[in-house]
Amino acid sequence: MPSDTSAAMPYSGRKAGALTFSMLFTMESLVRSLNAGVLSVQAYELLGSSRNVSILMTMASLGVLVTTLMLPFLLRRAKRRWAYTLGIAFSMAAALFLASHTVPGQAAGTYLRNAGASMMNVTLALYILDHIHKSDYARVEPMRLSFSTLSWTIGPTVGLWLYTHYGPMAAQAAVLVAGLSLLTFFWIIRLGDPATLPSGTLQPFNPLKNVGRFIEQPRLRLAWAIAFARSVFWSSLFIYGPILLIEAGLSKTQGGYVISVSQLLLPLALLSGFVARRTSVRMVITSAFGIICLASIAAGLSGSHFPIVTIVFLLIGSLGATALDGVGAIPYMRAVKPRERREMTSVYRTFIEISDIVPGIIFALVLSILPTQAVYVLVGLLAALMSFITWRHLPKSL
Repeated sequence: MPSDTSAAMPYSGRKAGALTFSMLFTMESLVRSLNAGVLSVQAYELLGSSRNVSILMTMASLGVLVTTLMLPFLLRRAKRRWAYTLGIAFSMAAALFLASHTVPGQAAGTYLRNAGASMMNVTLALYILDHIHKSDYARVEPMRLSFSTLSWTIGPTVGLWLYTHYGPMAAQAAVLVAGLSLLTFFWIIRLGDPATLPSGTLQPFNPLKNVGRFIEQPRLRLAWAIAFARSVFWSSLFIYGPILLIEAGLSKTQGGYVISVSQLLLPLALLSGFVARRTSVRMVITSAFGIICLASIAAGLSGSHFPIVTIVFLLIGSLGATALDGVGAIPYMRAVKPRERREMTSVYRTFIEISDIVPGIIFALVLSILPTQAVYVLVGLLAALMSFITWRHLPKSL
């Protein structure tokens, strides 16, 4: 079996480097970040409680989970550039539904936004795996995250500012402009697609078999768990952070400021890559989960009673999550077999949906009897568990 997919599958276009992927990811991040704060605040306005928001997010994530598992079926029959284009189209359609400011529009928009993000995320990951040598992952991944700092810094604040001062249509118009810009840039750079494998090498598509094959591999299971726990923190920050601050008496725009400031830390992903290259990926991941654990529990205990203290601890937790963003995908990239990248990457990407679904169900139950701040205590306990697991089971040499 070849050690590099590109050796087995010649390209139909030119290959790209770290700078191209960083720029593309930055523009993609802007499309998603403009909706990041608006999504939960608008849902809270329409549904009236954080519990109901959890239920809606969970239902949307179930739909996105099915979509993600079906992506290999699409990628077998269409070039990656068309799958990525479809993801952009979904994101723009989501903006139109969310602009309606209705419960049905909120549900449809939430699904389309997250399904579009899934399509773009999986396709971009496959591009990176095929275009970038595995020895460069610890350099390329932190660089890609750092480039997106601008998008995640200005996006949530701009989106919520437009929403607060000019209404839902203005906020979603910004998403449409960003989506058109992304679409134009993507088609200008014309990323090379691998040539289609001979038909004799393709097996009948079966998403459950792909899941089973993924679960059989301990290194992939551990990589998925790391990504899942990291995503739980970010999801709780983006969904429940603004709600908690609104309950504490702060404005919607101030909630957007907190999200934006948390994203100012993204350049520190470069530092996590630097530390990982000189110590180990295991050391960075274990330490990052420890930071998230302590900060999340502290934020949960201070809650809406001491909002400034809560903000400080949420930002400290973001520091740990940023370190994970920089190197957290490396265990997967090192473990996945080249010939299984398409199928396994789609399964791996389900950590995002499941990090909404499973915690969403738990949070909905907990929020029936406890205040919103309880979410962060649970997030901290999960991070403590993952810190222990990664220290025990990640290879020291990683």
